[in-house]
Amino acid sequence: MTTVSLSGLSLSNPRTTTVKNTLLNMTASRLPLAGDSRTLPIHFPASYFAPTPLKSFTFRRKFATPTNNQRTPLTLRVHVQCHCSSITIDGNHSTIFTHSSAMLFSLFQEIGFNERDTETLLDTHSALRFMPFESIRSRIHSLQSVGVSGLSLSRLIAKRPDILTAKEIEALLYFLVNDDDDLDLNGKVEPVQLERLLNATDPRFLVGFERKVKLLVQYGIPQEKLVHVLNTVNLTKAFCLKSFEEVERMLHFLNRFGGVSLILRRPAILNYDLEAQLAPRIEFLLELSGGDEKATAIVLHKLPFVLAYSVDHLTDHVEFLNSYAGLSYQEIFRIILVYPNLFSASRKRKLHPRIDFLMQCGLNSQDIFKFLIKAPLFLSLSFEENLACKLVFLVKIGYENRTRELAMAMGAVTRTSCKNLQENIGVFLNYGLTCQDILEMSKKHPQVLQYNHDSLEEKMDYLIEEMGREVGELLSFPAFLGYKLDGRIKHRYEEKKKILGEGMSINKLLSVSAARFSMKSKKKHPVNVIDSQSEVE
Repeated sequence: MTTVSLSGLSLSNPRTTTVKNTLLNMTASRLPLAGDSRTLPIHFPASYFAPTPLKSFTFRRKFATPTNNQRTPLTLRVHVQCHCSSITIDGNHSTIFTHSSAMLFSLFQEIGFNERDTETLLDTHSALRFMPFESIRSRIHSLQSVGVSGLSLSRLIAKRPDILTAKEIEALLYFLVNDDDDLDLNGKVEPVQLERLLNATDPRFLVGFERKVKLLVQYGIPQEKLVHVLNTVNLTKAFCLKSFEEVERMLHFLNRFGGVSLILRRPAILNYDLEAQLAPRIEFLLELSGGDEKATAIVLHKLPFVLAYSVDHLTDHVEFLNSYAGLSYQEIFRIILVYPNLFSASRKRKLHPRIDFLMQCGLNSQDIFKFLIKAPLFLSLSFEENLACKLVFLVKIGYENRTRELAMAMGAVTRTSCKNLQENIGVFLNYGLTCQDILEMSKKHPQVLQYNHDSLEEKMDYLIEEMGREVGELLSFPAFLGYKLDGRIKHRYEEKKKILGEGMSINKLLSVSAARFSMKSKKKHPVNVIDSQSEVE
C-alpha cells in the first residue's frame, strides 16, 4: 500500500484531517477498466496547513492498468508548492522548494502587509495564488505610478484585492499613464480620486471608461480643462455607472443650455442621472421661464448648484412666493434670473419671515416684486449676524418701525456690511451732519448708506475744499455722493468752471447725460475761440 506523510506540517489544524483522509481514499482506489489512464489534481488552501505558509498544495494521482486487465499497484504523484515543507512518499523522502510564495509574501510586506494579513488576503481572494508573480508586481507598480501608494495602496488592496487580478484595471491604468491621445493625463488625476474610483467601483464597470472621458473633449471641453473636470466629479457616478450612450445623451442635452461652460463651472453636474434628475429640474426652470432657453441658461450659469435641488424643493419655493407673496410666475422667474440663490434660502426660516416683514411695512405684491428685484439679498442674509445689526442702526438715525421708508432703507443696506454702514454714519456725523440730516438724505437717496466710506470721505472733501461748497448742499442733492470722483465730478467741474465760474448747480452739473454735457461744451468753446480770434485781429 502506498503511504503519504507530510512532515513539518501542524496537525493541530482540524482541516489537516481532511487532507489526510482525501489522500488515503485516493491511494486505496482502483480502476476497473483496462487501458485507462488519468491524472487527477486536488487542490487544498494553504490555511489547511497552518501555520506552515504554503502557497498551494496539489495532489495528483495516476492510474495505469496493463492490457491483460490485471490491476497493478497505484502509481501516486504528489506535488507540493511551498517554501518550508517536506514530503515522504513510500518511505522516499524528498523536499521541494519554490521561491514564488516567498517572493509574494515579501512583495506584500513591502507595501505594508504582515505575514498574517498576507495569508488572510490570499485565503479570501484565492485568484491571487494563481496569478503570475510578475503580473501582481507589475500591477502594484502601475498603481504606484499613478500616485496610489503607501497606506492608501495597502488599504485599497485589503478592501478590493481584485484590483490586482482584474483585467479592466490594467486598461484603466494604461489610459491614465500613457499619452497616446495627447490628453496629458499622466500623473495629473489626483490619487485620492483614483482611490475613490477603485474602492467604489466593481472592475466590470470600468469597461469603456476611456471612451466616455474622450466624449467630453469631443463635446468641447478643452483638453487643458479635462483634468480639472476629472478631479472634481465622482468618477464612478459620472462615467462608470452610465453607459456610453447615456453619457452622450447627457452631454447633448446640456449643450442646449451652454453645456461646456456649465460643466466647467460645476463638473459635479455629470454625477447626476439625466432622466431622473437633470432633465426634470432643467425642464421645471424652462417651463417657469415661459420656454426661454436662453434665460434658463443664464440662471444655470449664475448658479449651477441649482441643479442639486429636487423638483419638489424648487416647486415649494415658487409656490410659496406665488400663493403667499402674491407674485406671478413671470415675476418669480425674473427674480430668479437676477438672484437664483433664492432657492438656497430656507422657506420657513428666511423666506416666510422676510416676506412678512415687507408686508408689515406696507408693501403690496407689486412693491415686493420691485423690492426683490433691487435687493434680492434680503431673502438670504443672516438675520442675527447681518440684518438685525443694520436694523438697529437705521432705527437709531430716525427710521420708524414698520414703515415703507424703513423697508426701502433695509433694501439699500443689504448690499453693504454692518461695519461699512456704521463707518458711513460716522463720516456724515464727523462732517457736521446730524442724524436727522442723514435720515433726510437716505430717504431721498437710500444708496448713500451703502457707499464705501473711504470713497464717501474723498467726495465730501472735494465738495468742500475744491468746489467751495457747504456740506448742507448734500441734503438737496445726496446723489452727488454716488458719482465717480475722477470720472465725472472732477472732469465736469473743471470743464464748467472755465465757462461758468464756481457758482454752478451741482445737480445740473452731474445729472445731465454725457451726450448732452458734451454737446453743451462744444457749443460754448467755438464762441470763445471766435471771440479771441477777433480780438487778435
